[in-house]
This record gives sequence, structure tokens and C-alpha cells, in this order.
Amino acid sequence: MTTRIAFLRAVNLGRRTVPMRRLVGVCENVGYEHVWTHANSGNAVFDATGSRVSIEQALERALESAFGFEVTTFVRTPAELEAAVALDPFPLAAGDTYFITFLKRPPSAAVRRQLEEASNSFDTLVVHGRDVHWRMRGRSTETTVKAATWKSVGEHGSTSRNANLLGTLVAKIERAR
Repeated sequence: MTTRIAFLRAVNLGRRTVPMRRLVGVCENVGYEHVWTHANSGNAVFDATGSRVSIEQALERALESAFGFEVTTFVRTPAELEAAVALDPFPLAAGDTYFITFLKRPPSAAVRRQLEEASNSFDTLVVHGRDVHWRMRGRSTETTVKAATWKSVGEHGSTSRNANLLGTLVAKIERAR
């Protein structure tokens, strides 16, 4: 078994409620072990066998069955998450917001270009493999990146987390080892 981290897209927003205690139960029912969650934004850590794709698909089916709505899931290994958090793609200033956006697969060259060309004086997007590092010169609610830009990676093709939250998660995973 290998430790994996699942990031659920767009949960605990509006009526798309996924209580973390129930998320643990769903993961255990799929057969994953040592399941725990971090924050209330749909982040689960567990031990599992199988490929990333098979884990994502199994969780997506189980979550939709349990909650009655689509829950696109993005799975990373601890090493992948540590590398994403350790990457330093741009300088941060006081007041900046920094997200890492997870994708299912690395974008094509054209989509990568489209994402990075959405950068401007407020938003900076840097694609690195299956992750997009996104700096905002202020609050995330003030972003100028249009929803259509994210649609270029596919319907429900991404989910974002604050880099500070991810740094805390990496530290928690390291302590749990």
C-alpha cells in the first residue's frame, strides 16, 4: 500500500456538502486504510493500492453514490505534493494569495500556453506538470482569470488549494510517517 492524497473538487460549497467524517467512511468502504482528512475543503489522506487513475475513478464513483452529485477527485502521492509545495515559481509579497491548482493530466502545449498567457499584473499562472501555480496580487476573490480559462483543462478539470494549507498538510503527512 502507498500513501495517497485525494483532493475533491468544489465540495462544501453551497449544497455540495461532504462532511469529513463521511468522507473517511467512503474511503474506508472503498478499501483504503489509515484514512484521515485535513481541513474542511475535501482533502483525504489514506493508504491504497492501484494506479492514480484507478483510485480517482473508484473514489469518484463511491462519492457520487454516497452524496448524489459528481465529485471529481485529484490524487497525488506525498512526494508529488511535497515537490509542488517546494517549487518556488515566483516571488511572493505581503498580501499575495498563492494557490496550487491540480489537474488530471499535464495540459497540452496549447492549453499550457493559454493558461500562462492569462497572466497579467494581478494574476500569474505557471504550469508545472499536472499543477498550475497561481499567484494573485491580493485576495482570490479579486482574480481577473476568467472561468473560461479554467474550462480549457476540461469540464471539472481542476481544483485549487491555498499553498499555505498544502504546506500544513505536507508537514502533517511527514509527522504521520
